Amino acid sequence: MKTSMTEKMLCPCCMEEHNVQKITVREKNVFKGIPVRYAAEYWYCDRTDETYADEQQIASNDIAMKNAYREKTGLLTSRQIAAIRAKYGISQSDLCLLLGWGLKTITRYESHQVQDIAHDTILRKLDCDPEWFLQLLKAEKDSLSAAAYTKYAEAAAVLFEKNYDQYLKSAIMSKYVRFLHNTQANGGKELSLDAVIEIIRYYANSDSVADLHKSKLMRMLWYADALSFKRRKAAITGLVYLAADAGIVPLAYELIFGLSAVNCEEVEIGESSGTVFLPVNHQKYPHLTLGDTEILDEVIHRFGKASVREIDEIMHQEEAYIQTAPDDVIRFQFTDTLSLTRNFLHLGTTSMI
Repeated sequence: MKTSMTEKMLCPCCMEEHNVQKITVREKNVFKGIPVRYAAEYWYCDRTDETYADEQQIASNDIAMKNAYREKTGLLTSRQIAAIRAKYGISQSDLCLLLGWGLKTITRYESHQVQDIAHDTILRKLDCDPEWFLQLLKAEKDSLSAAAYTKYAEAAAVLFEKNYDQYLKSAIMSKYVRFLHNTQANGGKELSLDAVIEIIRYYANSDSVADLHKSKLMRMLWYADALSFKRRKAAITGLVYLAADAGIVPLAYELIFGLSAVNCEEVEIGESSGTVFLPVNHQKYPHLTLGDTEILDEVIHRFGKASVREIDEIMHQEEAYIQTAPDDVIRFQFTDTLSLTRNFLHLGTTSMI
């Protein structure tokens, strides 16, 4: 027995006004044939050594017993059901509308009634699948107020974006896991997607970088990691690079560039289209050190105004590219011969790195 507070009241046990203790005890009960234990709350009269429960305690003790049953049988508790609904910001009746249930079903599940397995499965799917919620929402758009629809759609969109990002990150890491201890492949650095995203922002935010298209960005990423490894024996990002026909590209770059934090858009290039990376207001780079940004500045100084064709002409002369079989992994050992010390007059600079 644990005492949580005392309150002066007319005690129904002794019918006298005095300080009555509120206590919590461990109860044992059987619900639907399953023995359960749970914390129950009562008022305790020390004058008669008796306990009693008011109306609110009776209801909360009933929920506690049923939640104990839910936990024991692997069902969502009433609190978990309420949390699923709350993260979409949707009312109990509107959620029932979306799911095609009776309008009081969720209200009962969040209070006194235990859901069946079929309904529990649907609620769990809703919890982890905001895209499905959006589909349900669109189907019932005409049954909701415009304000409610907009509110629910915005909340679900945020969850979907977060969920999609987690999927992408998991997919990216699954491709990188086999290179975790391969220094020659990852440059002695475990993959940091935060660092990759911040480098992309750093390049895109620079006034000295023009036309940051996908191919140009990929080359500038490799040069930053290669120069970092040459000088410090460690890359900045942990990206693994491949020798593609056109040039050096990061492994899983399609997934990386799909992350929501990467600000890019599709643009027309002649009769085709391409991806260009855009500046953002976010100007802080907590995952990059001063040494990192100094290297990035040198890469920008060398290649910021260059075209992809000009960079590729140089890249195809790199020992790292020449000595690597097509579509094979670039080894960081080749950074010893990195040719950034040359003067490239056609890139608009004669400075030395």
